[in-house]
Amino acid sequence: MVCALGAAVCFGTATVLQAMAAREAADAGGGGDTALLLRALRQWRYLAGLGLDGLGFLLQIAALRSLPIYAVAAALAASLAVTAVVAARLLRVRLSGVEWGAVAVVCAGLAMLGLASGPEGHRSGSAALKYAMPAVALGVLLVGAAGGRLRGRNRALLLGLAAGCGFGVVEVAVRLIDGLTPTALFTNPATYALLIGGGAAFLLLTSALQRGSVTTATAGMVIGETIGPAAVGVVWLGDRTREGMAWPAVVGFAVAVAGALALARFGEAPAEQSLTEQPQRKAAGTAKP
Repeated sequence: MVCALGAAVCFGTATVLQAMAAREAADAGGGGDTALLLRALRQWRYLAGLGLDGLGFLLQIAALRSLPIYAVAAALAASLAVTAVVAARLLRVRLSGVEWGAVAVVCAGLAMLGLASGPEGHRSGSAALKYAMPAVALGVLLVGAAGGRLRGRNRALLLGLAAGCGFGVVEVAVRLIDGLTPTALFTNPATYALLIGGGAAFLLLTSALQRGSVTTATAGMVIGETIGPAAVGVVWLGDRTREGMAWPAVVGFAVAVAGALALARFGEAPAEQSLTEQPQRKAAGTAKP
């Protein structure tokens, strides 16, 4: 659980640092998204954010190898609470009383999950599940391609939901990888699911944030990366709670995800202006791996 919470802290802090760097890059001159990204890459804050993303991903993998997927997924969604708190400090973004309440709700939900979570499931996953995951990852790409043709909130919601499903594929695939030798990795379909799902999620979420409502896209992402993977962990991988703690785990999961959804506008650490007014001011790449 420490690794899962550490990953959330890394991802949430990285978002703010990357947003600060992207804001400076945007103020330094015009140009398209590519020019903005290149200028942001010269900012130490953006590079520090990328480093935190990498560290967070390693902590996420470590957590998934020892905790049920539902606990890790809820903790990662809580990175929005970290972003909100850090943004309030560094970007001087004002949080309303409701948003501070949502931060407290997320913390309460995670505390309940931490007390109720048992060890990771004992099942290694069937061969059918391992082969199904690459198919799901490819399906995410197809849904994203279709969603890219939509406009407005529907586009942002579908792309965000597809991106969340892609991140969910990564969560499940990590549990299905049962060996780290080159032979074990290259012959395991879950490895390819992890690569395809992660890459698709990154691209789709970036697209959703650039040309759609950040709040809508992030809400879709949170739903996609928590509910489905949690169900797979319970049904197919044997994830369970401690004895007699099933209901606290369910309530904690629901509370943590609900609190994260209430903080969805911090999916891309905001400037003082409305997020929907400037969705393209930040560099592509604030999505988390």
